[in-house]
Amino acid sequence: MERIQTIHYQQCMMAELTDADRQLIKTAIEATNTAYAPYSNFHVGAALRLDDGTVVTGSNQENIAYPSGLCAERTALFAAGAQHPGKTIEAIAIVGRNQEGTLTGASPCGACRQVMAEVETRQGKKLRVICYFSDDKILVFEGVECLLPFIFTM
Repeated sequence: MERIQTIHYQQCMMAELTDADRQLIKTAIEATNTAYAPYSNFHVGAALRLDDGTVVTGSNQENIAYPSGLCAERTALFAAGAQHPGKTIEAIAIVGRNQEGTLTGASPCGACRQVMAEVETRQGKKLRVICYFSDDKILVFEGVECLLPFIFTM
């Protein structure tokens, strides 16, 4: 039996986002500057907003002993969990910058998606995932299941 999976997301432009989401993207862009990416030359920044308005950032941190590095999303998510336990994560913005320094699209890898899924399970609330490609193309997902169908759950 064949089944079709539908992915729900909103595609919008920067001007259509709330001030809070625009600022989250700008903070994620700034976070690309702290990436350590000498092997891929692809700098990723993530910024997440907690329920009290606190913003936590992360950037990819590579290591010659692959896969010992860590993605920007998990860096931010784990920092939030360690530094702000019990706080609900409302949204995360993800931005990539290539070796020429041009901002480009980035979406979470499978491992990051699974970590986001567990964050949602733990906090009992969906996570808004904002993937920035350009000011004219931003994809917004209301919940990780839109990015990771058939999530592995506890």
